[in-house]
Amino acid sequence: MADEPKTETPLVSVQGVNKYFGELHVLRDIDLDIARGEVVVVIGPSGSGKSTLCRAINRLEPIENGEIRIDGVPLPAEGKELARLRADVGMVFQSFNLFAHKTILQNVTLGPTKVRKESADAARKHAMELLERVGIASQADKYPAQLSGGQQQRVAIARALAMRPKVMLFDEPTSALDPEMVNEVLDVMTSLAKDGMTMVVVTHEMGFARRAADRVVFMADGQIVEAAEPDTFFTKPTSDRAKDFLSKILTH
Repeated sequence: MADEPKTETPLVSVQGVNKYFGELHVLRDIDLDIARGEVVVVIGPSGSGKSTLCRAINRLEPIENGEIRIDGVPLPAEGKELARLRADVGMVFQSFNLFAHKTILQNVTLGPTKVRKESADAARKHAMELLERVGIASQADKYPAQLSGGQQQRVAIARALAMRPKVMLFDEPTSALDPEMVNEVLDVMTSLAKDGMTMVVVTHEMGFARRAADRVVFMADGQIVEAAEPDTFFTKPTSDRAKDFLSKILTH
């Protein structure tokens, strides 16, 4: 039926993608479609290609062959078209990458005013709404160094959201945080998922994968080994690689 979301053009479509680092084949014939409003959590052992896949989706990593489409439009190789399409793809990294010499509010308004050409007033109003949403509106006039790691990562999420992206990519967003700060960032991400934001999340946080994912994608050796709903994946994995991976991480 036409009104079912799964029959729409995928918001993110990765088809036949290969990526090499020298001799190392880090992405092998990756096929992955992500529907509008879907939350896909990508897990797997270190070196499985998870972060490379995440970075390829907005062409931070060029690919050897295959095609990536955002909302039906192929990712251009470079130039203004790539910049325009990239503005639709929010990205949150392990490190927060905030401008140290700008306030929190300036960090969040910079992209919308420079790239989206929003007025300063409109960008400021939207930025304050987003800072409120991630729970740090009271920190708007501070500088990044005055905030904790968890607060800085929440600023990074607000900054990505300020561009009004169609999809958000998270590349291990909690791996650089102290353990007590992890949940405050995951809580923000969980609320985004509940609000219908399309998300691709590379993470080691299995609790988040169980709670927030529509689909878990398990990667190993540069390939997607299996993909399933969280309950199915965590209770009945079908591949030996996934069973082995889960037996190691879920016993801790």
